Amino acid sequence: MASDHARVINFGAGPSALPVTVLEEATKGLLNFQQTGIGIAEVSHRSKEFQAFLASVEASIRAQLDVPPTHRILFTQGGGSGQFSAVVYNMLARYRLLHPERSAADTVVDYVVTGSWSKKAAEEARRLGGAQVNIVVDSKQFSESGKVFDRIPPHDAYKFSEDPALVYYCENETVDGVEFSHEDSAPASFPFHLLQKGNALAPLVADYSSSFMCRPIPHLADHAVIYAGAQKNIGPAGLTILIVREDCIVDVDAAARLGAAPVPITMSYKTLADAGSLYNTPSVLPIYVAGLVLERMQRHGGMKHYEETNRHKAEKVYAVVKKGEQQGKLRRKVQEGSGSWMNVVFEVVGSDAEKKFLEGAEKRGMKGLKGHRSVGGIRVSLYNAVTEAEVDRLVDYIDNFINE
Repeated sequence: MASDHARVINFGAGPSALPVTVLEEATKGLLNFQQTGIGIAEVSHRSKEFQAFLASVEASIRAQLDVPPTHRILFTQGGGSGQFSAVVYNMLARYRLLHPERSAADTVVDYVVTGSWSKKAAEEARRLGGAQVNIVVDSKQFSESGKVFDRIPPHDAYKFSEDPALVYYCENETVDGVEFSHEDSAPASFPFHLLQKGNALAPLVADYSSSFMCRPIPHLADHAVIYAGAQKNIGPAGLTILIVREDCIVDVDAAARLGAAPVPITMSYKTLADAGSLYNTPSVLPIYVAGLVLERMQRHGGMKHYEETNRHKAEKVYAVVKKGEQQGKLRRKVQEGSGSWMNVVFEVVGSDAEKKFLEGAEKRGMKGLKGHRSVGGIRVSLYNAVTEAEVDRLVDYIDNFINE
């Protein structure tokens, strides 16, 4: 097995870095999972050993995020993109059961668009039909050019529908580097207060794919659905984690008899919940690795530790980028106050300067820094497994680069 010092520093946006100690432990499980004599990639998902492990993964998420008993934790596949469709199907089924007299023309779904992923989610809702899509706010309209996602819009710009079947937002936009603030008083926070209407349960849906388990989730109990692909902070690709409020786990077949669209059986939250996430074969190996990561996180102090560490990492990178801006060498792509903790994006100013920057980083053992193909530039992903020492090495390199 390669030792730690043989590995490069992975700043990739996903699949992303995992702790070396977890990878080493996982290799043992590949050969022999919990003394069963069978490797984790071979073991039956119906075995008592794996089912006990799955229960421990659920318990760890519930404890670390303080998930209330009103919400179920489910495990599925298909990533965040799969949930673009699943949330529409399930939430429209719920709405039809609540309002059997309403047609698709009378039904609205609300989408807050702050970046590439929320834009794709809204497009999928429009493609599936079954409801009118209301764009609550499009943050591009608040950029200077009107063409880029570079900030969280002000609270007074949000135009929520009166009675939507769902309200969707993406907490952290991986491509564009835009993230909602976790401080309610901040202008860049999500306007939860605008959703409070009597005692009704808000149908609030959040995509947490690239920020799940990096810090506590504000107003978690007020959400109907939170979903996340695991391949950013806690595991390899192939596992999607859902936190679903009980009232959103509905009989989709009963809703279909009332006119809602039939829901593919593995997309039904009720199917997942009734079968304990074991209706069909789950992503056994990704669940195992995620479980090892979660165990390690608990040993290191849980959300409090990771929130503090991730704040420090982001602050260090933003500070050196600001220094580069002042020297005319770098250009930040997101307005201050709306920047992501997980994905810091910027441009390197000058002809061939970006190429030179990436080549220099590569020579120093730092990879995955090229921005998403749709927007270019540099993207530094600071997921949980990226250590402060590794961030310090990057910051030193950036500092040297802008001083050359």
